[in-house]
Amino acid sequence: MNIDGRPWRTIWLEPDGRSGLHAIGVIDQTLLPHRFSTRSLRSCDEAAEAIRTMVVRGAPLIGVTGAYGLMLALQADPGDGALAAAFEQLNATRPTAINLRWALERVRARVQPLPPAERAEAAKAEAGAIADEDVAMGEAIGEHGLRLLQELAVARPAGRQGEPLNVLTHCNAGWVATVDWGTALAPIYKAHRAGLPVHVWVDETRPRNQGASLTAWELGREGVPHTVIADNAGGHLMQHGQVDAVIVGSDRTTRCGDVCNKIGTYLKALAAHDNGVPFYVALPGSTIDWAISDGLAEIPIEARGAEEVTYIQGLGADGSITRVRLTPEGSTAFNPAFDVTPARMVTALITERGVAPASEAGLRGLYGATA
Repeated sequence: MNIDGRPWRTIWLEPDGRSGLHAIGVIDQTLLPHRFSTRSLRSCDEAAEAIRTMVVRGAPLIGVTGAYGLMLALQADPGDGALAAAFEQLNATRPTAINLRWALERVRARVQPLPPAERAEAAKAEAGAIADEDVAMGEAIGEHGLRLLQELAVARPAGRQGEPLNVLTHCNAGWVATVDWGTALAPIYKAHRAGLPVHVWVDETRPRNQGASLTAWELGREGVPHTVIADNAGGHLMQHGQVDAVIVGSDRTTRCGDVCNKIGTYLKALAAHDNGVPFYVALPGSTIDWAISDGLAEIPIEARGAEEVTYIQGLGADGSITRVRLTPEGSTAFNPAFDVTPARMVTALITERGVAPASEAGLRGLYGATA
């Protein structure tokens, strides 16, 4: 995607100054939208810290970063013990998103049978393949989602033909959450580039404000019309016919179609269900956890630090990025990072292989009975 006319991916390889070795370059998402800055990660420890502190975030991007993190670990020590330790260190950083473990297991399976001297290079190649596949999946999700948006536009009453489609999204499931294109935002980018008028209602997405900061920043760089709204405004807009569809991403989806996504997604699904608004979830196959069926009972929900609720970050009057306290001294806060939307409230799942009902039959129809 484009930043001021230059194409970017969110993660890339770069020389680390030592012959034949590589570092990982990433965009520091903790500084967006006020400052665009990149960071070099030169060790497994640095990759793990970047995931934990959300320098990189979004389930697909976390997975790719973890894959490259194993490469960094194997550059330092290609032995079995170092591989096992790096796997556990990276896997422990974010417990909810399934893409991380999926990518780590894929790289581990690729390198374990090899002599130690060949492991780092093989890990680099496998991580690069995962990154390239993520780009292709995001673009395919965009194409399948575009067709849904085109169908919605055609089905509108005659008096609304030609008006922009109003799409509401929650959190950030755009290109900075992936390697490129994104998931929930990919259909919007495709629609905008195809000339289909679209306007996006951008939930601010407290407590970390990934919508107000990251999604709004992305859409602005791409020239997509958008309006940032308070998280609690979505239901009101749906009641008044100002939302044509909701599209969100997913950090983990069960084989039966339950969707785990950023906290607050469930409330948007409730409002959409009550008002007859289509509620779509866009996700790559790597986000499906085929081992579990009940999202409420089986998906671990990450509880992050209370300071994400009690403090907020923004741009100060002097142009510096400033952190200020919101709550009274001594007030406690609870910060679950995700919630689960039951499959029955999901209109359809948009994947790289097509659109499917949010059910085991629907998903296996796309991915096969043995997936």
